[in-house]
Amino acid sequence: MATAKATIDLKVPADEVWALIGGFDSLPDWLPYIPNSKVTDGGRVRHLNNPNGQTIVERLENYDLHARTYSYSIVQAPFPVTGYLATITVTPNDGDKGSRVEWSGHFTPKGVTDEEAHKLFQGIFSDGLKALASHYSAKQ
Repeated sequence: MATAKATIDLKVPADEVWALIGGFDSLPDWLPYIPNSKVTDGGRVRHLNNPNGQTIVERLENYDLHARTYSYSIVQAPFPVTGYLATITVTPNDGDKGSRVEWSGHFTPKGVTDEEAHKLFQGIFSDGLKALASHYSAKQ
């Protein structure tokens, strides 16, 4: 099993960050890699397309509004992994003036090494959080 984890500290209150990224259908609002999303199954399954037109289907596994966290699994994707489970969490820091966002996951590589799978998702998570930070820096 391989893992990946990225964190970023933002000078934006946690409630404001969660309002942007906490919706399971909100990826297109802050993640350029995902230009569109459609939810089905009562909002528990999201169908995403990347810029290459590839489909990614993910299922919401856990959602905690109060704790500002959700976990999701991959149902279908062009990634070389199985058993994927990832979590996004937003926590307050700097006396509630800022926030820390963590995006982590674990998965079993399929046809690639643990290191290759780690590198793929480490890049996705890190680039995603950089895009999130850019979203806020563009508004300041």
